[in-house]
Amino acid sequence: MIQSLFILSPTGEVLIERHFRSTLTSRSVCDIFWSRASESLNHHGGISTVTTAANAGGFFHGTNHPFMLYDSVPPVMEVPVNALEEGTSSHVEKSGVIYLFSILRDGLSYLAACPPTIGQDGPETPPLLVIEFLHRIADTFVIYFGNPADESAVKDNFSTAYQLLEEMVDYGWPLTTEPNALTDLIRPPTVMAKIQQAISGGSSSILSEALPTGTVSNMPWRKAGVHHPNNEIYIDIVEEVDAILNAQGSVISSDVSGSIQAQSNLSGVPDLILTFNDVSLIDDCSFHPCVRYSRFEKDKVVSFVPPDGPFELMRYRVSRERGGGSVTRTTTPSLVGNMPIQVLPRITYARHLGGKNKTTSDNDIPGQISLSVTARSISSLIYSSSRKGPLIIEDVSIIIPFPKFVRTANLNVTEGHVIYDEAGKIAKWVIGKLDEKKRPQLNGTMVLEEGNETTDKASSSPEDGEQPPLLVTWKILLASVSGLNVSGLSVTGEHYKPYKGVRNITRSGMFQIRCH
Repeated sequence: MIQSLFILSPTGEVLIERHFRSTLTSRSVCDIFWSRASESLNHHGGISTVTTAANAGGFFHGTNHPFMLYDSVPPVMEVPVNALEEGTSSHVEKSGVIYLFSILRDGLSYLAACPPTIGQDGPETPPLLVIEFLHRIADTFVIYFGNPADESAVKDNFSTAYQLLEEMVDYGWPLTTEPNALTDLIRPPTVMAKIQQAISGGSSSILSEALPTGTVSNMPWRKAGVHHPNNEIYIDIVEEVDAILNAQGSVISSDVSGSIQAQSNLSGVPDLILTFNDVSLIDDCSFHPCVRYSRFEKDKVVSFVPPDGPFELMRYRVSRERGGGSVTRTTTPSLVGNMPIQVLPRITYARHLGGKNKTTSDNDIPGQISLSVTARSISSLIYSSSRKGPLIIEDVSIIIPFPKFVRTANLNVTEGHVIYDEAGKIAKWVIGKLDEKKRPQLNGTMVLEEGNETTDKASSSPEDGEQPPLLVTWKILLASVSGLNVSGLSVTGEHYKPYKGVRNITRSGMFQIRCH
């Protein structure tokens, strides 16, 4: 399974290195990974780093994750492990290949080095298991260190991070991953615990001497003896729209995935049953371990004993077959016909005339950019009956990646604010709330490097593939694409009647606007 684990900073520095088996993995795999990762805007000088545009007003999906750009690193890489320099330990692997699994969260690269097979002649290492486990580590860091769990958060909590890895992995295999069980084993860091640790010089202040109550029950995700003065549970049905739109605002392709996020503050051991208005809208489900999957297969209801606190109950994709399959599967690549937001870009690059231009210095060649953003009340979204008032789109922001030949840009906006990161060639325009009355505009000029092929001819866009698409984030409350709603939420096993809150949220996933 997992042989070694590395966590790299946005600059490629190894923050955490942990080996789980007798055979060690050389740090040279990190160099191989970083040489590939540095080509990507995500990892090198891009939006996931900790400066300027990365942290300017608003974050991705409302979860404080930096906006994700294109990544040149595949999630699974086959890396040759060559012989190391003389004098290294005999336990370090010196030949063959290993698989390197990677994810990017909050600017940190989480790497897991795994052998090709489990054991000498065993099956291959399951890639989805490793990738999901890396995400679980990142999620656990967020719970312990706050959001975002970036480089500074990990550096401030080194000992806690290593203790968490000790409990979460046993000889390369995932062991304890439930937050409730981990918080019983390892106390979340506090100011008093850090002072005590600094005085004592040990880690006893963050370790618990008591065995977690969940480890001796058939529900490791829930603590025993949970008590809340106010019993309540909140359910959010969150649907994300992944889409590609052209420069005229027409949808080229789209897909919709959803998740059900829950916040449970219920005393005792309650047993819940969640029912939907139309279960045929759901496809490709995955559930939290607390869900009784056999009950869902049989009765199409979600029966579970919830963890205490926030958790993700399930994930799904919105089915293209509606009405219980009575309608034939659509052949169009677009699941959402009309988007609630329209972004119209226009980017031009001037012709180079004899090496000089009257409006700039001898070596500067200008370009122009303009963007207009509008909200559209007529869209494919289905609004909740409790929704009142006009359409309001929240957390609107646009990432504008510029080609490498753009030297600098001077941008002005009529709404919100814009920050240009000259090192990463990226601008972030944060609009905030958007309604139908607003018509935000961005206008600006660019100074281009001389001698580029693109600048030798008049063009409304660079050569194909050189102008990256715009990336847009937005969120609309009390709206959904599929129309999926909760028809019932019952609580049994306890005598109280809890408060129940349910709402729909639609937001952008990987929402791209092509500029040509």
